Amino acid sequence: MFAKILVVDDEPDLEELIRQKFRKKVRENEFQFLFARNGVEALEKMNKDRTIDLVLTDINMPEMDGLTLLSELESLKIQTLKAVIVSAYGDMENIRTAMNRGAFDFLTKPIDFNDLELTINKTLQHLQIIKQAVVDQEQLIAVRRDLSIATRIQQSILPRKFPPFPDRHEMEIFADMVPAKEVGGDFYDFFFLDDDRLAFVIGDVSGKGVPAAIFMAVSRTLLRALAVQNMDPGECLRRMNTMLIPESETSMFVTVFYGILNTRTGEVQYSNGGHNSPYILRGHGTVEPLEGTGGLIVGILPHLDYDVKTIHLDPGDALFMYTDGVTETRDYNGNEFSDSRLGEFLRRVKDSSLKEIIRWMVEEVNTFSSGVPQADDITILMLRYLSRAQ
Repeated sequence: MFAKILVVDDEPDLEELIRQKFRKKVRENEFQFLFARNGVEALEKMNKDRTIDLVLTDINMPEMDGLTLLSELESLKIQTLKAVIVSAYGDMENIRTAMNRGAFDFLTKPIDFNDLELTINKTLQHLQIIKQAVVDQEQLIAVRRDLSIATRIQQSILPRKFPPFPDRHEMEIFADMVPAKEVGGDFYDFFFLDDDRLAFVIGDVSGKGVPAAIFMAVSRTLLRALAVQNMDPGECLRRMNTMLIPESETSMFVTVFYGILNTRTGEVQYSNGGHNSPYILRGHGTVEPLEGTGGLIVGILPHLDYDVKTIHLDPGDALFMYTDGVTETRDYNGNEFSDSRLGEFLRRVKDSSLKEIIRWMVEEVNTFSSGVPQADDITILMLRYLSRAQ
């Protein structure tokens, strides 16, 4: 470990004694010594070279004494700088003052050079810990900066403008995602395949944080690219599964619910790849889970097929799609929010606007898990059919 040490003392013989004592460490480039005769000269050197690690200073000196120098060093605000003061034996009042002004340690005169070496080594070891902490802090700040950028990128990937299709009056759609970390593994999307068919999807990638967010972006992009090729939802998931497996070297996978709404007829084709079954909120009042298709998770096992089912939505009917961050949220006692609690909630709010239902759902989950850190992303996508296209 290389260290730069500034010795501040007006005794002319001290410089030569230190050079003799530490000549081996100087020769091996472990220590480099600089010398100043008083506090003024020391500050001039400090302002020119802010890489000095340790200041070893006498208290009683002309022009600027050691106590004043300590105050001036404090004003330089160099985190990786330590000071050791030297004073006459018994000068405890000045020593106490020096320690209160930030000195790390002290030595008494006449200097015992073995004690000096031990004190220097101890101080530098402490300084090394501080330097590592500064490096760790800078790296943490860089990581947080990168995560902040990743968060903004992820938010730009997911549709955030509502209503997304203000000139279309056949349906309304709303969504929200609350990540457990700076970035999440959940996603949703919706887009028109042609004038009459609206594609919509919700997914949940295994894991959390940046790896899940990257796999999420790949999954969303891949599904959209396949969807525009006009294949049915089951074929889309089948091909998505085949194409994701080579990308899933860390055994990551994604659950996906993918549907296509025909805005002219209200018909919805859908396929489910291991995702939570959505709920259908009928305009006449019933709330029930959508019938499953039996598909397995996407991205793990090759050669899987995904069945397609069809339902019809009447004007006023809505689909509530969500990730398991809703139902698997736990309270302080470890109880899950559960499907039954979700069903009861939806029956209470089924006639409200999509925006209100989603906002209240997030609030309901947060209230249930009050005092417990959020463990999973919470994502909700809702689609309500309003009228058949003319």
